Formats: sequence, structure tokens, C-alpha cells
Amino acid sequence: MKDSSTDTDATLAFGRFLKFWRSVHKVSQEQLAALINFSPRHISRLENGVSRPSLSMANDIASALCLGQRDSNHLLIAAGFVPKLSQLDFQAPELKWLRKAMTLSLRALDPYPAMVVNDFNDILMVNRGWVGLYTQTITKAALDQVTNNYEFLFSRDGVGIFISGWEDTLSVILMSLEQKTLFSNDPRDRTMRDRLAKHKNVPSDWRQRASKLEPMSSFRMQINLNGEIKKFINVQSTVSTLGPAAVLSGPSLHINTLYPEDHALDLWQFCSSDLNHPLLSD
Repeated sequence: MKDSSTDTDATLAFGRFLKFWRSVHKVSQEQLAALINFSPRHISRLENGVSRPSLSMANDIASALCLGQRDSNHLLIAAGFVPKLSQLDFQAPELKWLRKAMTLSLRALDPYPAMVVNDFNDILMVNRGWVGLYTQTITKAALDQVTNNYEFLFSRDGVGIFISGWEDTLSVILMSLEQKTLFSNDPRDRTMRDRLAKHKNVPSDWRQRASKLEPMSSFRMQINLNGEIKKFINVQSTVSTLGPAAVLSGPSLHINTLYPEDHALDLWQFCSSDLNHPLLSD
């Protein structure tokens, strides 16, 4: 016999959110119905899971209850709709505390190369370990021009030549962007997807390759340091909104860090005090 408890929970999720936020703002079913021009009976049916809202109705309810982006998106997700995400203005004065926290995080990771990127993989900050390592492989002038980690990874003039098994790795990265584009329908995601797919080092069968591989939060790279090939693991961690749908309910930041497979490799040797880069965190 099929267990219907999961289906019931999913059906009632929107109703639970709706009832919760009405209670928070002390809005009755009758008052909410008047605000969005629907009947109180329909509001009751929504809360009981008998009916589901349209997208416009879900947005009207979020507006009527004065919900912010995070809570509006939770309501939309519970109703089965794609959430609306705004881009994080990392340089906004009110986010000084966040920039400070990211600076301290990057400093703590030295000498391991690390960067902070946004949801579009724009590089917001780098640490001394990142600048020191890559100045061993590409010119300072070229490194100073790096602003997007996707472009940096895909470019054969950047670090694309150093990724181990780059055909599969880049295919999976590109597929993750393809899936993001299908989900968001954001013009910026589409533009980035199309631009990266045209890179000459992307295999023509990248979709087929990626369909057979699972997404990765890390991948291996190898870098030529002083004539020796050194292997690294790239690990991504995410800083996102608190909540049941953290990555979807608001903009996220991501910290990408390189760790050497050889624990004896001394990366402090590249972290000289005279390093500089436009995005260096300190």
C-alpha cells in the first residue's frame, strides 16, 4: 500500500506557510481575502490543501502579508513555483559586516588559494594564497584582468590547461549552468552559458558527457610550479540564506579553495608581503 503521508505534507506545505504568516501579522482569513480580492472560503481551502494558488495569487499573498524576498520565495516554492532572486550588491554600505566576515574567512584560509564568488561566479574577493599561486603560472597583467571564475576555468589562457580530466570537469560545470538557466530563465545565465559553450576547449559532446556524470562540489587540478606538476583539489563551500530552501530563497556566496594533495607542499613561499591584486581581500 502506498504511503500518502509525503504527498499530503507536500500538498499542505503552502497552507502551513500561509497560516503561519497570517498568524505572525495577525491577519484573519477575511482580512486577507479582502486584501487580495478573493473569498474567505478560498483562503480556507488554500490553508487546508484543498486548493493551490496561481502564481499571481501567491505573489499577491506575499505582497499583502509584506513578506521579504526570503519568505516570499519560501511561499512560492511551497506553492510549486520558481522563486525570484535578486542579485546581491556585495559593495552595498549595509553589507560592510559581510565583507569583513569574508575577508577574515579568506585570511584564515591562507596560504591555501581561495576566492569568494557570487551566484554568477563573479570573483568578489581573493586571498594572498590565490594571488601568490597564480602569479607562478600566468603574468600579473593577465591575472589582474580576471573577474569571473567561470571564464578563468574555461580559458586555455587561464587555468583551463591545468584541470585534470578537463573535458569531463568543464562538461559538468557547463551542465550545472545549463540547469540553472533552465530553472531561472535569467538572461545573464543564458549569456554566460552560450559564451562558455563556445570556448574551444569545451568538448562538442559536453551534454552527453555531463548526463553520465553527477555534479561536483570539488574537482582536481594540476599546476606546474617551478617545473614540477603539483596536484590540487578545488573545494567549494556555500554561504547562503538560513532556511529550508537556503540556496533558492536568496542570493548566495561561494568560497572556492585549493588544497594541495601533497601535504608537504609549502604554499607560504608564494605569499610574500608585496603581493597585490584589484580583488585582494586585504
